[in-house]
Amino acid sequence: MRTPQPADDFLEQLLVTIRLSRAGAKKRPFYHLVVTDSRKPRDSGYIERLGFFNPIATGKEEELRIDQERVQHWLDQGAKLSDRAAQLVRKHAKLQAA
Repeated sequence: MRTPQPADDFLEQLLVTIRLSRAGAKKRPFYHLVVTDSRKPRDSGYIERLGFFNPIATGKEEELRIDQERVQHWLDQGAKLSDRAAQLVRKHAKLQAA
């Protein structure tokens, strides 16, 4: 029989990650930046949507939108960024600074 774990250990086991979730049609990708449990499949449910990335944006279409305050909130709570999400967050920060 398993012994109960303290609440702190339970929170550490919740593997919350910030990553991309694919949307859009075939050959026309569109990604949502979402907070989700890392054990879930890529396009399954999410905890919160933080922004989007449109890799095929043209003209006046917006390519990238991220709520930096919410990203920082989740990072402070212990969430981990995926590699691609980290790149996009850095890119968005540069665009905002310019």
